[in-house]
Amino acid sequence: MYSIGIAGGFVEYAKKDSLVSTEWVANNLDNKSVRIVEVDYDPVPNYNQSHVPGAILFDWKKDLNDPVTRDLLSRKHLEELLGRSGIGNGTTIVLYGDFNNWFAAYALWDLLYYGVENVKLMNGGRKKWLAEDRLVTKDVPAITKTAYRAKEPDSSIRAFMHDVKGVLGKKDWGLVDVRSPAEYTGQVLAPPEYPNEGAQRGGHIPGAVNIPWGQAVNEDGTFKTADELMKLYQSKGITPDKKIVTYCRIGERSSHTWFVLTHLLGYRNVVNYDGSWSEWGNGIRNPVEK
Repeated sequence: MYSIGIAGGFVEYAKKDSLVSTEWVANNLDNKSVRIVEVDYDPVPNYNQSHVPGAILFDWKKDLNDPVTRDLLSRKHLEELLGRSGIGNGTTIVLYGDFNNWFAAYALWDLLYYGVENVKLMNGGRKKWLAEDRLVTKDVPAITKTAYRAKEPDSSIRAFMHDVKGVLGKKDWGLVDVRSPAEYTGQVLAPPEYPNEGAQRGGHIPGAVNIPWGQAVNEDGTFKTADELMKLYQSKGITPDKKIVTYCRIGERSSHTWFVLTHLLGYRNVVNYDGSWSEWGNGIRNPVEK
């Protein structure tokens, strides 16, 4: 039903190549076939202050979303973004970001939606890189533009609101709300640091279980072991035989959990509902539980 390796008595991640360590990144700073990308919600306190040497910036709000509609950037705009970032079809892309890789995971999911290959996350993200006192810079690298050709969207990894409505109550589906318990129960409409991203109503999608994204990582921001992750999700009924929907508030934290389930645990049928609670909680007559 799903594939996960066993080595030396330890359960391994399903797609080990999807993660690289901070040490690996440090050893590949001069590798011309590797493009390191920091993905930030707000670059001012992060990338603009310091970043991994040679890293370019993807601004989550400006670069990875449509400037007018509430949607992902188009295939054409993605090709333009990667091209002006010096990323070709043979480039290995290493993403890292703030908030324990929330937005880096969103970028990875976004790129995979358009069939971009050789995309990886730096385990632990910006948090671990800084904690290890590794080299940083304020210098923005010079980029030679390339041409990139993306593929048609992969609808198998994305859910829209009508898709979620269609699976409510079905026993072969599992919904994972990765927000904080206070958001899940409706005590708060949005985290205090993001007051403009709340919905009209609080609560959660009926039938969803609450497994906050942060339960999947260690204190240093790295992912927990595959064995720990399997126990975490399967103890809540999120098992690999089901089709799974992940959601949060705007789709970034749920991308992090989507990555855990698909790339680390090897679940085959997981979709990210990137409209998430900011859409569901504002929808007229949408069912809500608290």
